Amino acid sequence: MKRCGFRIVSLPVLAALLFCGAASAYPERPIRLIALNPPGGVSDTIARAVGERLTEVWKQGVVVDNRVGASGIIGSEIVARSTPDGHTLLLGFVGNLSINPGLFSKLPYDPVKDFSPVSLAGRSPLILVVHPPLPVRTVGDLVDLAKSQPGKLAYSSAGNGNGNHLATELFAHMAGVRLLHVPYKGGPPALTGTIQGETAMMFANSTFAVAQVRAKRVRAIAVSTDQRLALLPDVPTVRESGLRDFVVTTWFGVLAPAGTPRPMIRKLHQGVTEALGNPAVMKKFDNAGLIASPSTPEEFGALIRSEMGRWGEVIQRAGVIAN
Repeated sequence: MKRCGFRIVSLPVLAALLFCGAASAYPERPIRLIALNPPGGVSDTIARAVGERLTEVWKQGVVVDNRVGASGIIGSEIVARSTPDGHTLLLGFVGNLSINPGLFSKLPYDPVKDFSPVSLAGRSPLILVVHPPLPVRTVGDLVDLAKSQPGKLAYSSAGNGNGNHLATELFAHMAGVRLLHVPYKGGPPALTGTIQGETAMMFANSTFAVAQVRAKRVRAIAVSTDQRLALLPDVPTVRESGLRDFVVTTWFGVLAPAGTPRPMIRKLHQGVTEALGNPAVMKKFDNAGLIASPSTPEEFGALIRSEMGRWGEVIQRAGVIAN
């Protein structure tokens, strides 16, 4: 290596310096953040709230690209195959990262090998709601009613293999009851099914359910989190109600393609976690019934792997088949 008036620098050190230089200049152009829900969905809400804050701080646009359909497979594959330069990111969630491997025998992406986790972003609690005329006020009442008519008490879900479908199957297993699954095409239509009495119950996403609970169109009897929700302080948790091991949330997080340089991952992590702590972003999360949940990249990666095992067991035990 030529000296050229400078001290000799080894290739590994030179590479590190180049990476650091690239990270300091990053982002060099607008960032594409792929969300797997349509506009107004939970993934979209999180992506836009975080993206708007990053745009303010970094002075580069964060463009939310909604890639809907195929259980998140389409958007996930786009990011997995993208150049690992930090300019194409994924707002992934439990479905495409930890549920799909148990539902599909073959995926065009590997949730562990094809992505570099940046940070968990948010959690969306599930609210166990029932059709108001149903003679049920507690989880105990619901379990007793289900046991009195095995396999006949119907519940809504946003579709086969959806998070609220699997949450209900886990609930039924822990409670020792059999329920009748009625899948809908999306969360809002599923909740409407319970409002109208087409089904008796649903584990509904808090983003859609809180307003319906307050309007008394459905009755909330429990929440899926380990603690009560500030939005519904009088509603107990499922754990409080007797099923002590039942804690479920739909979680969302930011990922980059595998191979993205670590300095860029660190800068992304710093930006995302700062955004999640920003008062304006936190207010948007609160209004949507979301819980801001920043994490380290390592913690997020560990969550993806552990949830793959958890939901894989539920899928196999319940014989769930993807649409």
